[in-house]
Amino acid sequence: MTRPLAIAVGDAAGIGPRVSVEAVARALESDRAILFGDASRLLVALGNAGVDAVRVASAADVGPRDRVAVVDVGAIADEVIEAHAPSAPIGRASLVALDRAIDAVVGGHARAIVTGPVSKEAIVAAGHAFIGQTEHLARRLGLADDDVTMLFLGPRLRVGLVTTHLAIADVPRHVDARRVERTIRHLGEALIRLRPGAPIRMDVVGLNPHAGEAGLFGREEIDVVGPTCESMRACGPFDGNPITLIGPRASEASFREAAAGKVDAVVAMFHDQATIASKLLDWGDAVNVTWGLPFVRTSVDHGVAYDAARAGVGDADGMIAALRMAVALTSPGAG
Repeated sequence: MTRPLAIAVGDAAGIGPRVSVEAVARALESDRAILFGDASRLLVALGNAGVDAVRVASAADVGPRDRVAVVDVGAIADEVIEAHAPSAPIGRASLVALDRAIDAVVGGHARAIVTGPVSKEAIVAAGHAFIGQTEHLARRLGLADDDVTMLFLGPRLRVGLVTTHLAIADVPRHVDARRVERTIRHLGEALIRLRPGAPIRMDVVGLNPHAGEAGLFGREEIDVVGPTCESMRACGPFDGNPITLIGPRASEASFREAAAGKVDAVVAMFHDQATIASKLLDWGDAVNVTWGLPFVRTSVDHGVAYDAARAGVGDADGMIAALRMAVALTSPGAG
């Protein structure tokens, strides 16, 4: 029997639990899931959504007939949740949920992780050095932060990030051949998993305006990006899959052509270069995917949305997309 998905519902004071429950109710279909969070609240919410769920002590206790199970990470006081603000108890619970979901996959009790949004501020307030779920996942698996790649996979744009959570001033020194090559490889592998055998055009954009304008605005394209693209084209890194690699290109040209359907995927040099384009083109439909782990991890492309949680609303489309992407990337016919 197919192992379930592990869903860490995210910040309990935000919209994570709400959208996780709605995603399970609307999009799980014949699949199976384990939710990690405040079990008492999740079981009530699941019941209200018409989902039968069982409470278990750990992922190892999920039975073959348990379609939806809930693992408790500890009760959270009403006043903490109703504040809809970052706090140490919220951050502690968010991180415990994520860690137990990781343990479930590593232990062979789940096949992939789907994560709701968390507050970095809340987790830091709980006493943890934390810059993002992507980096935390890498470290828990004994990997360096940049051994994995943050991807945003949406219907109009598929983009991989060479660097992620860095100050802009620190980005240029982190744009090196190893990171650019890693991002090209990881983005290509994910696309092949989703579209085996399909021709793919991948653009690699420059760090600087106009891709450096032949060195006028910077040399990263001449010294790093261009040579890396050339070596990747020469060695054929995609095992014969029909991927055409173009670069370095001016970012505005690549993203405009991606919006028009002429470019299938883009390698971006830094966080906002990628996410502004992704959220303009695919807001609510793009999925944050961590590639380079020994398992699939997907997540929503939005934050905790305390304001929406306070108002009792929250669009589940992003979490539904993340759940469906996890299924697509782990289906028997993927890749």
